[in-house]
Amino acid sequence: MTSRLRTTPFSILDRSRTRQGRERSQALRDTVRFAQAAEALGYRRFWVSEHHSVPGVAGSAPTVLASAVAAATLRIRVGTGGVMLPNHRPLVVAEQFGVLESLFPGRIDMGLGRSVGFTDGIRRALGAQKDAAQDFGAQLDELLGWFTGEQGAYPQVHAHPAEGLRLPVFVLATGAGADLAAEAGLSLVIGDLRGRDEMLRAIDRYRTGFRPSAWSSAPYVVVSGNVAVAGTAEEARRLLLPEAWAMAYSRTHGVFPPLAPAPEVEAREMTEKERGFYERGLRGQLYGTEDEVAAALEELIERSGADEVLVTTSTYDREALLDSYRRLARVAGLPGDLDSGPVGPGPGPDPGPGRVSEGLAGGLGHAAHGA
Repeated sequence: MTSRLRTTPFSILDRSRTRQGRERSQALRDTVRFAQAAEALGYRRFWVSEHHSVPGVAGSAPTVLASAVAAATLRIRVGTGGVMLPNHRPLVVAEQFGVLESLFPGRIDMGLGRSVGFTDGIRRALGAQKDAAQDFGAQLDELLGWFTGEQGAYPQVHAHPAEGLRLPVFVLATGAGADLAAEAGLSLVIGDLRGRDEMLRAIDRYRTGFRPSAWSSAPYVVVSGNVAVAGTAEEARRLLLPEAWAMAYSRTHGVFPPLAPAPEVEAREMTEKERGFYERGLRGQLYGTEDEVAAALEELIERSGADEVLVTTSTYDREALLDSYRRLARVAGLPGDLDSGPVGPGPGPDPGPGRVSEGLAGGLGHAAHGA
């Protein structure tokens, strides 16, 4: 293991993916249990996402879910990957993160994206227009102004308890959003790994155009994508099949489905169009044995100059998923307990009579949507 890989922080984004044959609510409880395992393994951050009217994703209220995660953990940073700002009033977002940071000081990350609902019906239900993402820069300025107290659009209005608080702010991007992050002087989260050259060009633009701000004095790049680790390369690749099929199905049917077991995906007869999307979904992903993934990650970190890696892998088999993250923690030299137990399935978090209260006491004393 090289020193560069050993010194790079690793974090997790979990989208609360639903699984075929299981209740949607179970996915949210699994997310909280997963966060506890991630903390034990030594990951730096645990983020949750925002998706609306998507059968395959249970995470629709990220600040609510982030609160549950923070309450069930003690040390790991908790945040959003991300809150889609065009779907919300900036004042409300500021208030929500102000509450989170007040309850769990020093542990909350505010990750923001500029995507809107992917159908007209969802956008209408959210009160957002198709072109709302074009106003992201102005919305971002207003949101930050609620924290600094410098917003001037609404005189004598204040965002309590956000005003005066400072917390890390990240912009999720796949391209153009990198320029907005640079202009605002914010940290950048960028993917995905399949479009490596385009991603590297966006990172270069971000670093070149970065303007130091009250939020960050220097560029900070988080590279995100799927990473799967197993005993063999083929076993690792099979972890990626359920997500690849879900993506292919969504591209051809307009609905993003729950994850199906890998053997079912392998046995499926696909149309030529489905097969094309499915195979494209598997290209460029990082998977393999621990040695193979270590080499691939070292190359990625060297080429991108990444300050951090955010892993977004989902699969149907949750025990195999945790094993992958445990192996990855070993590859990255994370300082956690590599013998931590499985994340599920099960009835949800049961921290015991003292665990959740301890988390609250500590607090009282983070394919993501992108730009």
